[in-house]
Amino acid sequence: MQAQQDMDAVLASFRERILSGRALQIRGGGTKDWYGQEPAGDLLDTRPYSGIIDYEPTELVITARCGTPLAEIDAALAQHNQMLAWEPPRFGGAATVGGMVAAGLSGPSRASAGAVRDFVLGAVLMDAQGEQLHFGGQVMKNVAGYDISRLLAGSLGTLGLILQVSLKVLPRPIASSTRVFEINQEGALRLLNQSAGQPLPLVASAWVNNVLTIRLSGAQAAVDSAIKKMGGTELSNPEDYWTDLREQTHPFFAESQAPLWRLSLPSVAPPVDLPGRQLIEWGGAQRWLRPEGNVDAVAIRAAALAVGGHASLHRGGDKAIGVFHPLQPAVETIHRRLKQQFDPQGIFNPGRLYASL
Repeated sequence: MQAQQDMDAVLASFRERILSGRALQIRGGGTKDWYGQEPAGDLLDTRPYSGIIDYEPTELVITARCGTPLAEIDAALAQHNQMLAWEPPRFGGAATVGGMVAAGLSGPSRASAGAVRDFVLGAVLMDAQGEQLHFGGQVMKNVAGYDISRLLAGSLGTLGLILQVSLKVLPRPIASSTRVFEINQEGALRLLNQSAGQPLPLVASAWVNNVLTIRLSGAQAAVDSAIKKMGGTELSNPEDYWTDLREQTHPFFAESQAPLWRLSLPSVAPPVDLPGRQLIEWGGAQRWLRPEGNVDAVAIRAAALAVGGHASLHRGGDKAIGVFHPLQPAVETIHRRLKQQFDPQGIFNPGRLYASL
């Protein structure tokens, strides 16, 4: 009873802050303060609103408040040999559930498992009037119109204060093997796209410095069969490797002070001809770039656009150019209308997604 009263008091304080009309910087553990445009507004710390509300291992669903540390979620799931299948980056031990959904970032298994939004079943949002809005539920189902709970994923908190979310979880795979191949970029992209069209349990991949690393996971028989078909050398420390990739502590991310660009491209796109070092994930669909020389944002975004993709300034560099790829007029109109509908006063994380919103 006391715990519920404490949570009610936290919600009342959130509502009071929102109704003050002052711009708010919604923040959990602060592990992603660097992501997106510069934060603005008075700090609203979501961490007091914490805790797992419901977890049904047999139903593969967990519901938690926004300030709940991801470490707490991981621990609860580990007791039942379950996981967040999209492997969300933590960027530190203080990462929270609300920040995970708001950032919308996914880890190495994104191409096979899906994105954050694919696992968000429902959400509770506090809007600009301090009202609690409930979206979705705790089951997978079709919906008519906007699926608002999933729309919140990647919104960077610009539509409202995410109070709680219900997430679909999955069992950990029975077997796993990480294989290493020496191969150039063109060969790696060709191999990854050929493998994607075959019944192989390939759940993650990374290419850098002419080395392709893939992870096979699933039933033991399926993994064994894939090893015989694909070959490669077994990696001795797979957990460390994929964790370093997810948390961007891999040497590729740590060895340079150059801005880090994220190119989202069709997996079949050819190698991008830009000066600098690259690391390729998601079967070729996510390409990280550390540019060298005089290459600028215009050139990088033009190169991505030319092959049907887009480019974002993920970390470092001059954010004045706009962190995320410029929106097409029709898409920008949708963004503006959504912002106007949910946050007409511009209270929540103003300018964090796009400076004009």
